[in-house]
Formats: sequence, structure tokens, C-alpha cells
Amino acid sequence: MNTKKLWMAVFVVLVNSTVIFAQEKQIKEEGKITFKPHWFIQAQIGAAHTVGEAQFTDLISPAAALNVGYKFAPAFGARVGVSGWQAKGGWVNPEQTYKYKYLQGNLDIMADLSTLFCGFNPKRVFNGYIFAGAGLNRGFDNDEANALDTRTYELEYLWQEGKILPTGRFGLGCDLRLNDRLSINIEGNANVLSDEFNSKKAGNCDWQLNALVGVSIKLGKSYTKTAPVYYEPEPVVVEQPKPAPVVEQPQPKKEVVVEPMKQNIFFAINSAKILDDQQVKIVSLVEYMKKHPAAKVNVTGYADVNTGNARINSKLSEKRANNVAEALKAKGIAANRITIDYKGDTVQPYNTPEENRVSICIAE
Repeated sequence: MNTKKLWMAVFVVLVNSTVIFAQEKQIKEEGKITFKPHWFIQAQIGAAHTVGEAQFTDLISPAAALNVGYKFAPAFGARVGVSGWQAKGGWVNPEQTYKYKYLQGNLDIMADLSTLFCGFNPKRVFNGYIFAGAGLNRGFDNDEANALDTRTYELEYLWQEGKILPTGRFGLGCDLRLNDRLSINIEGNANVLSDEFNSKKAGNCDWQLNALVGVSIKLGKSYTKTAPVYYEPEPVVVEQPKPAPVVEQPQPKKEVVVEPMKQNIFFAINSAKILDDQQVKIVSLVEYMKKHPAAKVNVTGYADVNTGNARINSKLSEKRANNVAEALKAKGIAANRITIDYKGDTVQPYNTPEENRVSICIAE
């Protein structure tokens, strides 16, 4: 059971890795295979048949060819070569055959049918081609024709020392690819020559047919290959969660606590005049009020109950409060910041008569 789970885990990892790789390696431009011009060599051997007045098999002889070519385009090329070996002719009465030798120089133009119809593919196994060309044929060693028993009938085109004849040719073939350089070559071609080729006069051209097999060797690379171009993998942007906005909590305003100031302005008996030694208290009140522009001052006048009577003491306490207020105004304190009150002798804030002859100032 554990082994099964392990294999399942490995499979999942491989699948995920494949998916990730496929995502990262996206092809931008496919790799290209491009044709490259190149030289090649063909070596061929086979059989030739010279069309004549005899059984088909009686006119078969050996043949060989060696070609050097240049493929200048994916579907087209040219080659020069030497072919030949042996040819045969036939005589009817008495029935007999004779052979002679020849060498032929060729120049061919070739067309690759597979590339023309299916496109260039250097890895294709079967590559068919056709060709057409011209050449010069030189026959030699025609002794058997010269020794032929013709029963007094003369061969009108009999030649002895040798014969050079123009040739036209065409054919088809194929290369069976073994690797990038080497292929098996199969070819069939037809060569049309002057009526003089086989020494006999027939009133028509002579034909030499060849069936050849061999090898084709490419002298160099026939293509170049470019690697595919991939897109650069785009970086995966992992969006980080945005931090929650910091909401600044309003700070409670610090209340400026102003300590109230209390000053007792004392007076002489039966007097509302501010004494010289009390002036310093007036100055302190003024400084406090200027330092705290929102502050107000309450001035309350008193009289001691042991002196005078209630009517006199009421007026005296009022004067004492007014005189303190006027002193504050004289030093720059606005009237709307000053509240005046007086109690006469109805209220005795302190225990002694001297202390009750007072204006109590509370600023806050």
C-alpha cells in the first residue's frame, strides 16, 4: 500500500513539473531547417540494353557511371559524368549478336520531385528525381561488327577506329537516405544517339537504355538548423495583500488646565483705598490675566461686621470691589473680563475682623 502511494506521489510531481515547464518554455519562433547548397558524387553500376533486332536479353550488357554534381537549390541541381562500358547489336540472318564498347560524357539538369511536391525535408527517406541532358558518345573496339558474317550484305554505317556521336538523354531515379551524407541510388535512363551507333542503317535513332544502382554521397552539409526561439518566462507577480490603512485615531485634545489664582486685597478699617503693600497682588492678577487671555476674574468686596452698620458696610464693600476692578482696568484688563460683587458684612469669609476687610479676587 505504501509503495502504491509513493508511485502516485512521483506521478503527480512529474505531471506538475511538465506543466510548469510547458508554461515557462513557450515557443516564440519555431526552429528552422534551411537548405544549404552542396556538392555530391554518384557511383553507379548496372545493365544496359541497346535496342536492336534480337531478343531483349541477348542485347543486355554491363554499364557503369560516375557523376559529380552540385545542388544549388532545394529542388534543382546539375551534374557532369562519365558513363558507358559495353553495348550490343543484333543481326537477323544469320541470327547473331556483336558487342562494342563506348564512353559517354554527360551534362544533366536535375529536378527533385519530392521537394517540388512535398517541400524540403533533409530527413526524408525517399527522394525521387528526374533529369534531362546531353552528351558526347565515343564508340570503340568495334571488331566484332567488322568481323560479322553478313552474307555479302554490307553494314552501311560500319565504323572501325572509333565514332563520336552527340547524345540526348533523360531519366528518373531516387535516393534512399541512410544518413545525412549517404544514400542508396537507383536510376533508369534512356540515351538517344545517331543511327550510326550500332553500325547498322535503320532510318531511325539508336537507343541505349540503362538500369543502374549505386551510392550517392553528399560532400558537405546539405542543410542548416536553427534552434527554436522561446519567450522569456514572464515573472509571476504575487500580489501581496495590501496592508490595512492606518487610521489615525484623533488624539483627545489635552485640556489646558489653568490653575485659578486667588488674591486677597486687604484694606484699612473703614477705607476702600488699595494700600501700597497690596499693589503687588494687583500686578500678579494682571500678569495672570494677560498670560491666560480666556480667563476672567471675579472681584467680591467684604466689610467686617464689628465696625459700622449694615448700610455703611454694604457701600464700603461695593467701593472696595470697584476700586480693585478699576486698578485692573488701568493696567489693561478689559471690563468684560471682570465681574464685580459685594457682600457688605452679611458674609464673613474669615475669622478675624482684619481679614474680613477685603476684596477677594478669583481669576480662572
